Amino acid sequence: MLNLRIPQTLTHIHLLPLLLLLLLLLNPTASSTQDLPPQLGNHSTGVEGANSHPTAPTAFRVFSVDYHHVQAPFEIVLWIMLASLAKLGFHWSGRIPAVVPESCLLIMVGLLVGGVIYGVRYTAPPVLSAEAFFLYLLPPIVLDAGYFLPGRLFFENLGTILWYAVLGTLWNVLGIGLSLYGLCRLGGWGLEEVSLLHFLLFGSLIAAVDPVAVLSVFEEIHVNEQLHILVFGESLLNDAVTVVLYKLFESFLRMPTVSSVDILAGGCQFVVVGLGGLFVGLFFGLLAALTTRFTARAQVIAPLFVFLYSYLSYLTSEMLHFSGIMA
Repeated sequence: MLNLRIPQTLTHIHLLPLLLLLLLLLNPTASSTQDLPPQLGNHSTGVEGANSHPTAPTAFRVFSVDYHHVQAPFEIVLWIMLASLAKLGFHWSGRIPAVVPESCLLIMVGLLVGGVIYGVRYTAPPVLSAEAFFLYLLPPIVLDAGYFLPGRLFFENLGTILWYAVLGTLWNVLGIGLSLYGLCRLGGWGLEEVSLLHFLLFGSLIAAVDPVAVLSVFEEIHVNEQLHILVFGESLLNDAVTVVLYKLFESFLRMPTVSSVDILAGGCQFVVVGLGGLFVGLFFGLLAALTTRFTARAQVIAPLFVFLYSYLSYLTSEMLHFSGIMA
């Protein structure tokens, strides 16, 4: 494992890209010309603009409110402030962590705030697309989990972790898909027309379990380090396995017919996607280690290099249809 000498300021590096990416996601109309003045938004009507007279203000305003001018960054800052205050209150409270896991509490806060927004606006809120999630929101989460991974214990138990993450996840996906398919074939559910690929696709969605609550309990009771790294490492790699399986089953659903050759090619693609992402991650990891060796006189940009190389490895893997999570 590469030993990068990075300042401790990287402990909160995932908040910086989250702020910038949310600004891009939630302000898609920033570059549109519909909110610009006529003389700036439409250059083709220069003659009409010259002949027309500008509208004079009715009165001079000493105080005015222009919320639309700062709406996007203002709402982004408020959302991040709300999430930060929720996390701060969770850790300062002594009773809540013992009763409700942090992930469940954040989900409840999100549902509550989303319901309030939906009830006030009377319009459908914007929908988060899969492309926006995989390209903008997922990379900082994976970087945070991978950077603080205990490397020595992880590589010492890599074989067992891969056994659980790869074969265990495959067994889970096939078990869920085949059992649901068999139950629906028995009749009485109204789902007799649903194909096996649809159930396998659903199985790939719910096969990966996020053991946040389990890991928090492990930290409280100081469980054995080997057991902790097995659960944590499996939870980190099974996400990559389920994402690859989901894309594989989704491509099968788009095909008119699926032959045995296609299934064999899909199995080969499963291996190539995982190994390809691994090699891409190693390449950019070496580049990051080489670059950060020359940041002794400018250590403030070392976290930026780590984030950029990690994000480039993720985007390169997605461009080559490899596993970005493995990278």
